[in-house]
Amino acid sequence: MDLRDEGVTQPVRARVVRALSLVEDFIYSGLGVLLAVYAIALLVRAFFAFTHLAAGRASTSQIVDLLDQVLMILLVVELLYTVQVSFREHGLVTEPFLVIGLISVIRRILVLTAQFPELAQAQEDSFRHAAAELVLLTLMIVVLVASLIFMQRQSKRMEAGAAPARPEKP
Repeated sequence: MDLRDEGVTQPVRARVVRALSLVEDFIYSGLGVLLAVYAIALLVRAFFAFTHLAAGRASTSQIVDLLDQVLMILLVVELLYTVQVSFREHGLVTEPFLVIGLISVIRRILVLTAQFPELAQAQEDSFRHAAAELVLLTLMIVVLVASLIFMQRQSKRMEAGAAPARPEKP
């Protein structure tokens, strides 16, 4: 490549990068708005479900559904936070995604364990599948928590290495 061609391509590349950055910002903003509206709609729905349950006798399945809705709200809010961090950092940050995975797994475990009495009375095959799912979800929690701990230690090491050395006092 000729030096004259390189001088022409650099401004073009800069414009393309700027345009792509604007598109990325627009998409993150739209995604954030959609997630916020969805979280508010879930919150209103959960509030009405709660008032309905508080007004009368609630069955176990209705309570489990409400728990599922509340945990889904928490998951969507965490997704919204992840979008905010990605927007601010102009890149993907790993830790919020691990937290989202952890919340999802915990959500499924809570719902599954709340349904366990019903599953125990159902067919033996469905109970066995639920028990196997519970074991796998527990293993996923161990892996996700270990990953979070590793990531946090790694970022602390990076911060400690990047911190300027203080001069010693005489």
